[in-house]
Amino acid sequence: MTLVQHLQELRRRIVISLLALVVGTIVGFIWYQNAPFNIAPLGEILRGPYCSLPEESRVSFTADGECRLLATSPFEMLLLRLKVGALAGAVLSSPVWLYQIWAFIVPGLHKNERRFTFFFVFSAVVLFVLGAVLAYFILSVGLEFLMGMGEEFQTAALTGERYFYFLLALLMIFGVSFEIPLLIVCLNMVGVLEYQHVKDKRRIIIVVIMIFAAVVTPGQEPFSMLVLALALVLLVEIAFQFCRINDKRRNRTRPEWMDLDDETASPLGEGPGGIEAPTPVEAPTSVSASPSPSKASPQSSQPSTQPPQGGFFDDVL
Repeated sequence: MTLVQHLQELRRRIVISLLALVVGTIVGFIWYQNAPFNIAPLGEILRGPYCSLPEESRVSFTADGECRLLATSPFEMLLLRLKVGALAGAVLSSPVWLYQIWAFIVPGLHKNERRFTFFFVFSAVVLFVLGAVLAYFILSVGLEFLMGMGEEFQTAALTGERYFYFLLALLMIFGVSFEIPLLIVCLNMVGVLEYQHVKDKRRIIIVVIMIFAAVVTPGQEPFSMLVLALALVLLVEIAFQFCRINDKRRNRTRPEWMDLDDETASPLGEGPGGIEAPTPVEAPTSVSASPSPSKASPQSSQPSTQPPQGGFFDDVL
């Protein structure tokens, strides 16, 4: 394919992905307030962790005590519904746009690499959904901890914008973080990362995961941090075991020079292409002196037609 054909193919893939995203957003926008196929509305599902809090931990804005979030601007509810619908559309349409990405990349891969296309797309979707579901179930515990700080002096009255921002950020962070093991598997399959490189660095990796969970978790409450860190440690360990089995299947062995001490001298190779044992330097030989240039006769006034014969640098001078 020419460059123009590649650009046309890329444009077609992007258009299909955007159309799928728009359709998914429309479905999410409708699902936010309606209950198709006897499924609870999306707004009610997302509001569940907040409504599961004890009644004394939140403010009631209705006469019947029904759980409601607070809106402080005229367009807040509309914009919030659009944001939630767009996120739901991105999740619902993820099989389509993930497939479009892989379909654009696959023609440049080898035959054995194309077999893993379905595996990677399916695994990416499943891991993201698992992370989001885990974040949803631990949100109620995290909210109860956060709302219980100073409940003797104040009562929580969360706005829809603040609550859904916290919820959607937590869902996205957990979902994206769960893709890290898949990235490790991909690097191992293409030969960039081997099990021998990481098997002795588990302590460092666990510390890095703990720091990562502490930084990216919104709200910085300890329960969500701990759950995210433990889940990532478990998934990363599963990815490492996959790398170990895959390296063993491909007969990848650790080079001997990687097990040597830094202060150990390497032996001299005497085989073909190696460095042989040192040999003594030959004795110096004298260089014969150059013959002295012949002096021209002072009586000769005619230029000589014979080529000059002189020392080593006569032709240069």
